[in-house]
Amino acid sequence: SVEGVIQKSSNVGALKISQKMSPREMWDVYTALGYGQKPQLQFPGAVTGRLRPWKTWRPIEQATMAYGYGLSASLFQMAHSYTAFAHEGQIIQTTMLKSGDPASGVKVFSPQNAAAVRKMLQMAAGPGGTGQKAQTVGYSVGGKSGTAHKQVGKGYASNKYRSWFTGMAPIDQPRIVVAVMIDEPSAGQYYGGAVAAPVFSEVVQQTLRMMGVQPDMAVKPQIVVQAVEESF
Repeated sequence: SVEGVIQKSSNVGALKISQKMSPREMWDVYTALGYGQKPQLQFPGAVTGRLRPWKTWRPIEQATMAYGYGLSASLFQMAHSYTAFAHEGQIIQTTMLKSGDPASGVKVFSPQNAAAVRKMLQMAAGPGGTGQKAQTVGYSVGGKSGTAHKQVGKGYASNKYRSWFTGMAPIDQPRIVVAVMIDEPSAGQYYGGAVAAPVFSEVVQQTLRMMGVQPDMAVKPQIVVQAVEESF
């Protein structure tokens, strides 16, 4: 199922979904989410990333881009794209300044589809998912782990990785989006669900507490001990 593709972090599933879309459709969604676009943010290090024009895509490139190879993005861009799922399908404009006005954005998905993806992200961070270590006491969370061979020159290193976890909390009415990336994890583990998700959990726990957000879960999450490995 589509839910299972997200929960189990299946590259094969992502590829099969991409085959139901034209290159133009995929490119339009990626672009609407901010990939390949320089963030409108006056801050050092705001980069464009790399998303080639859809007319140049070969079938194999469309397939690999479905699960994250063949394009590049900053961690900031990843976090920004998740606002579309956290904010009823609208991607929120970025700013460094706090505002008392309600957040406004540009519609990318329907509110129903955004809610459906949030549910999938919650499954990915729950029992049977690749991001179980993202769970936190008192708050529901949802997010997606990721692991990729590190790019070196024009290819990918066989023994160097970047691992990340990006998600939001509380899941029904998100208040925060948190993205964590570990560059070349070296403690014997490298999957994003193993090395980045625990950092996400700690940041979410402390941030929501400092913000005074009321817990939406009465009990400690049931973190399953048996790990689920990601495909990448």
